[in-house]
Amino acid sequence: MIRHEAAMTTPVLNQPESAHSNLGKISIAMVMVLALGAFFYLDLGKFLSLTALKENRDSLLAFTDANFPAAVAIFIGTYILVTGLSLPGAVILTLAGGFVFGAGWATLFINLGATTGATLAFLTARYVLRDAVEQKFGARLGPFQEGFAKNAFSYLLTLRLIPLFPFFVVNLVSGLTRVNVGTYILATAIGIIPGSFVYAYAGRQLGTINSLKEIASLNVIGAFVLLGLLALVPVVYKRFSVKSVGGRAS
Repeated sequence: MIRHEAAMTTPVLNQPESAHSNLGKISIAMVMVLALGAFFYLDLGKFLSLTALKENRDSLLAFTDANFPAAVAIFIGTYILVTGLSLPGAVILTLAGGFVFGAGWATLFINLGATTGATLAFLTARYVLRDAVEQKFGARLGPFQEGFAKNAFSYLLTLRLIPLFPFFVVNLVSGLTRVNVGTYILATAIGIIPGSFVYAYAGRQLGTINSLKEIASLNVIGAFVLLGLLALVPVVYKRFSVKSVGGRAS
């Protein structure tokens, strides 16, 4: 009788926890939507444009020279905010970082900001969306989840190296997978270094840049694609090794 009563009370005890969890997810989703809405409604994107960067380059340099620690903190914080909320403008921030800090320091600061922001977006997607997605498509996604988890580092490194995959999309989609957080952070931090350096270095020649297309030339994109394909070599090798061992065993 006692066991029966305990079993009956368990679902009741779990209901407040479930309701609290759903309230948290809804709250986070609303904050994200409101932040995105405010960004576009207030037209804040105009401050993250190539034109605005060129018009304010003297002021940016003067402020950085006079307040270097504060400039670094503001830059990293802004980068975290932009990437964490999946806002447009990361490329312009990268150019600005290269212009005021130099390619080397900028690459480091960009890496800190972008990796932190990407991790926040990843964790947000995992907390808000993954349970619902797995409940609805769990059976179909099972093989994909298992395969991705086994080679998560190589896959993520490839996605980060090849600029054809939007940064914010990789952040959000990765959150729906079962990839380990540590693996995600490491692959992101390493994978964004080449692209960050290229755009930060281009920022040093800000006065000669008239369009972002001038930076992302076919040769540059081709080089990133090759780097991304190299990151898949361990996955291909592992698959061929398994087939080879299976063939010998049979």
